[in-house]
Amino acid sequence: MAVKDTPIKQNKKLDLNIKKILLNFILIISIFSADRISKIYILKILESENKVDIYLTEYFNFYLIWNKGVAFGLFSFNESFIYNIITAIIIIMCVVVMVMIYGNSGFKKLSLIFVLGGAIGNLFDRIYYSAVPDFIDFHINGFHWFVFNVADIFITLGIICLIFDEIFVNNKNNKNNKNNEKIT
Repeated sequence: MAVKDTPIKQNKKLDLNIKKILLNFILIISIFSADRISKIYILKILESENKVDIYLTEYFNFYLIWNKGVAFGLFSFNESFIYNIITAIIIIMCVVVMVMIYGNSGFKKLSLIFVLGGAIGNLFDRIYYSAVPDFIDFHINGFHWFVFNVADIFITLGIICLIFDEIFVNNKNNKNNKNNEKIT
């Protein structure tokens, strides 16, 4: 028969869980805020100059475009019905990522927090502006990468980290488990 935790131990566990949830929330809000501040800055430039086409270096510009699709302008549509379906799917995906954050820890949890923080930033824009302002333009000579924003950076970084975790960390754990099974 298992020994139950004392009320003091249960209270400490609850305090620790609340602190972890609060820290996760602060990280998500920080990512969202960094994205919002950068977009507000670019939109203020648009408001004062009627365009955003700022040459920073020969490889890096700020050039504002309005993205009605998903990541990097993929699946852009003019029809509001399809746009609303894509937005609803993004909302569902955000809820799924929230559940995944709750069920994970460590590096994987941080990676999911990056994805969620960025996704919420872009979701806000989809709802508020009916499009996402993208403005970071990297290019080499005549080749331009997709124009993106700060939220896209966090989403991409989070996904790269999740792939890294899956390939290297989970693969290593699976090999260790198989080796342990062979020994016993």
